[in-house]
Amino acid sequence: MASPFRPALDLLAMYAAYHRDRRNIATHFIGIPLIVYALAILLARPGFELAGLALTPIHLVWLFSALWYLTRGELVLGAATSLVNLLLTALALPVATLATPQWLGWGIGLFVVGWVIQFIGHKYEGRKPAFVDDLVGLLVGPMFVVAEALFALGWGKPLLAAIEAQVGPTRSGPAAVQAG
Repeated sequence: MASPFRPALDLLAMYAAYHRDRRNIATHFIGIPLIVYALAILLARPGFELAGLALTPIHLVWLFSALWYLTRGELVLGAATSLVNLLLTALALPVATLATPQWLGWGIGLFVVGWVIQFIGHKYEGRKPAFVDDLVGLLVGPMFVVAEALFALGWGKPLLAAIEAQVGPTRSGPAAVQAG
């Protein structure tokens, strides 16, 4: 496994190589946020106090992941990914106040649904998920989805061009599977 501290371009190109079919990418816009949200729900317990602050494990996970995203060399992308993850975390915190069966039901249920959607996308792709070969792909997934959204909005044309120079453009339909 290569270093998790590679620049965003290297990480995104590695991840993009497993995600060239537009249908697969579309499933990731649903599956990855669901998985991040589910993990935030599950890590929103137990609560503890640190330096007078009421915290949960998800607060620490968010902090460390935000630092990682912000230090990959693409500050706008790192900030946007951290903000999206912060929003999902904020939305997850109230779910942690539910009774244990409901808290676990929502967390585990959304986690499973998110992964089912991911695997459907990889069926379209005709290729295994990136994390199978490189566990850092689990961290890159949210950054990839945010990058794809920002690319669609016109941000990061040089980054997109550099990624596509390494792995080629995205494709549509059955030809994407045949080409891969």
